[in-house]
Amino acid sequence: MSSTPQHGTDHTLAYPEPPASPLWHRRGTKSRPLTPEQQRRNRELLVLAQHTPRPRSPRTTKTRAEARS
Repeated sequence: MSSTPQHGTDHTLAYPEPPASPLWHRRGTKSRPLTPEQQRRNRELLVLAQHTPRPRSPRTTKTRAEARS
């Protein structure tokens, strides 16, 4: 017999999620919605960031292999 779930059932989904922490709920006034101009600017910046290669900086921390030697 195999250890895979039978009938394709994912047992991690069999139980409901616990209730959200009360610390997750914001108190006070809600934030103001973005203006159409702010939304447009955010979209432009997102597109620019998605198509701009990230600069490759030299590694400052040692890998595990380098740390052992």
